[in-house]
Parts: sequence; C-alpha cells; structure tokens
Amino acid sequence: MNLFDIAAQYRADCEKLASLDIDEQTLADTLEGLSGDLEVKATNIAALARNIEAMAGAIKGAEEQMAARRKTLEARADRLRSYMLAGMQAAGVQKIETPYFALSLKQNPASVLVEEPGLVPAEFMKTPEPPPAAPDKRAIGEALKAGKDVPGCKLVRGVRLDIR
Repeated sequence: MNLFDIAAQYRADCEKLASLDIDEQTLADTLEGLSGDLEVKATNIAALARNIEAMAGAIKGAEEQMAARRKTLEARADRLRSYMLAGMQAAGVQKIETPYFALSLKQNPASVLVEEPGLVPAEFMKTPEPPPAAPDKRAIGEALKAGKDVPGCKLVRGVRLDIR
C-alpha cells in the first residue's frame, strides 16, 4: 500500500473508533497499533529521501570533479594544437593531408594590439565604473582598418590551426 492509502485507512479507522463507546486506554492502544503501518511507511520514505539527497550530493561532487577534468583536457588539447602549429610553422608547411585529418594553417582575422595604452586617445578609451580606463579595441580596430592613425596601436594578424 502506498502512503496515501495507509493514511486514508488510518483516518477511516480513527473515525470508526470515535463512534464506538470504548475506554480511553483501549482507544489509545488501538490508535497506536493502527499508526504502526503509517510510521513504518513514513520512515521508509524518509530514508529513501535521504538516500536520494546523498546521491544528489555525490553527483554534485562528481560534476565538480568532471568540470575540473574537462578543463584539464581542454588545456591539454590547446597545448597540443599550439605544438602542432609551432612545428608546422617551423617547417614552413601550410597544409598536411592525412586519411584522418586535413591540417592547415589559417590566418586569424586582424585584432588590435595596444602596445602603449597611455598613448591611446581618449575617444578610443572605455571608461567602466570601477576599473581604470581601457582601450576600446573594437573602435581602435575599426579606425585602423579605415586608415586612421591611432598612436600606440597597430593591427596584428595571428595564426591558428584548423583541423577538419
């Protein structure tokens, strides 16, 4: 029987007992006997809930461990990509075709390198509230691409390894 059935049966039995003309001690003993199934079921459900909570806690701990492991693996993969990139650049090889992968060196889009932030004009500076002003690389990049001279800045193009 489920808890709701046991509870309904207990209520019905209590109502029947209330209508009977019996002494208080007999009534108390009978109610105590009737509550046994309800208490056992409630205890079992409480134990199950605790087990589920413990399992959820263990899963949360495992999630944290897995996240740390994922970050470690991602960092390792990044180091291997950098290693391959450096090796291909050192050898002067632009592309490697294998049955499993096509490795090729690709140019990254141009990005702004702020060499001396103190020389960047105020119009290209971001002014966030707490930290000090920082160069607005997007605005600087647009200005440099448009041919404007921005003191302390230049466009640089990095290289990445593309694996397909």
